[in-house]
Amino acid sequence: MTDLHVVLGATGAIGSAVAAELAARGHRVRAVSRRAQGPDGLAADVTTPEGAAAACEGAAVVYQCAQPPYAKWAAEFPGFTDTVLSGVERAGARLVMADNLYMYGPVPGAMTEDLPYAARNPKGRARAEVAKLVLDAHREGRVRASLGRASDYFGPGGLNTILGPTVFAAAAAGRTARWIGEPDVLHTVSYLPDIAAGLVTLGERPEADGRAWHLPVLTAPTGREFLDMVWEAAGGEPKHAALGRGTQRVLGLFNPVVRELGETWYQRDRDWVVDDTAFRAAFGEPRLTPHEDAVAATLAWFRKQG
Repeated sequence: MTDLHVVLGATGAIGSAVAAELAARGHRVRAVSRRAQGPDGLAADVTTPEGAAAACEGAAVVYQCAQPPYAKWAAEFPGFTDTVLSGVERAGARLVMADNLYMYGPVPGAMTEDLPYAARNPKGRARAEVAKLVLDAHREGRVRASLGRASDYFGPGGLNTILGPTVFAAAAAGRTARWIGEPDVLHTVSYLPDIAAGLVTLGERPEADGRAWHLPVLTAPTGREFLDMVWEAAGGEPKHAALGRGTQRVLGLFNPVVRELGETWYQRDRDWVVDDTAFRAAFGEPRLTPHEDAVAATLAWFRKQG
């Protein structure tokens, strides 16, 4: 084994944050994407067996941060995951999967890793199938694998996220920042560098293998509290609003991205809170970025984008 850490999807928001965290910790990094960027970049199409094998060759740890287009998760994610697993297995590497919370479906309280996979919507079922594929491969001895789960994220580079365009890009331009969902329920949010730190910790700790982990987070704010933090950092007169289910249905008639949100509206009409107790007990108290600092850094990044 070498100390080579391979990041699949390295030009995406999570992948680029993971590559940066690995470099900061002194690891040798291979940043894989369809179009290689930077001195550590490798161009490979990891949706093909040949591309996945080339991407993973020589790796000690592979971080799976790539994914199909959002609208194609149900059709493509399981097969894509099988292909990545074949590349990791061939390399004899460990796998750390960047995962989310869709598989749980509607949850009455704080989410823990032992919840059943109760989602009935297509995207939730796809994420449940992906998680099962990864953990079955571990149990069968094909690979050593873990999954790191995070909630809605924000941060520098976080463009394709529910908080990016509607909250940060809008506030950076002085427009109305819109919280999608009920604004007065709790909603765990994750900062991209903190997600990356959690995933790299899983990659550095072999005892993490064989299960899913909720990556560490700070106390969940309400949507209204989060928007207040954004405008505190932005300055000027606060302008924010909530986009409710009725508005989402109407806008979804014309906007396919907004229409997709209806499938998982249960994540937005009630408390959606992550319990990270297991991670903290196993790996110690994490160093998390205070919400105010994370919001300010994200807003500054969006302002630089113009």
